[in-house]
Amino acid sequence: MLSRLGSRLRPRRLSARQRTLLVCAAPLAALFAVAALAPLPFALAEPGLTANVIGDSKDKPVITVSGPGSQGTRADNGKLLMTTIAATPPGATVRLPEVVESWFRTDRAAMPTEAVYPVGDNLKEIEKHNKDEMRQSQNAAVKAALRQMHKSPKDVRVSLRLADVGGPSAGLFFSLGIIDKVVGDGRGGSLTGGKVVAGTGTIKADGIVGPVGGVPLKTKAAKRDGATVFLVPRAECADAQAEQPKGLRLVPVDTLGGALKALKALNGGGRVPSC
Repeated sequence: MLSRLGSRLRPRRLSARQRTLLVCAAPLAALFAVAALAPLPFALAEPGLTANVIGDSKDKPVITVSGPGSQGTRADNGKLLMTTIAATPPGATVRLPEVVESWFRTDRAAMPTEAVYPVGDNLKEIEKHNKDEMRQSQNAAVKAALRQMHKSPKDVRVSLRLADVGGPSAGLFFSLGIIDKVVGDGRGGSLTGGKVVAGTGTIKADGIVGPVGGVPLKTKAAKRDGATVFLVPRAECADAQAEQPKGLRLVPVDTLGGALKALKALNGGGRVPSC
């Protein structure tokens, strides 16, 4: 009787398959541990700052217009907010747990480093690239605005200044800001109609609006800072809708002329395009 009980308490011998699984499990667990601690080629991004292009930045106007065709700077009690994202700097350590956590958050995104910083291997190179892109964007914005208003650089002289922001994504809003300051809506009113209008989009000299990336985070920055309308490149409508903040109206645009038409419709009760 005792011998039978003892035999039942003896541990069962593992099969060959079970021994193989145990042998494989140890390095696999070690691999997961290393992966969790190893830095990954990702940047963490979140809603960044916004700037009112028809207002001031660090106590100086973002847009200054002068010349015989400027008719003096027009006042607008609304806002035209360009939007940004804030990202971890190049070389920052981002690990697997942070990436996984960002998948479950709506206020943060893990983006491939090369998507956030497509040029440059260090902060100095990236800052130079962003400043160059901003300068090119501003030049295109001025040309597009003057073309839209049928004015020449001799008639209207434009100076653009926006501190601490780089890249091309403010192009559309620079153009809108210039037009708002010079001619408004063309009927004696402002482009905003007193509203806080935000958005993003590159601009070409011919007025074509292009996509920029990071739109879901930018819509959150816009909502946070009081916007009720968000102008979005039509190609990025789906991205904007994916995490659209409640109470923020999305208006798709393809061109500077289309953006102006949409803003005038918003103020006049006309038909406004939607995503």
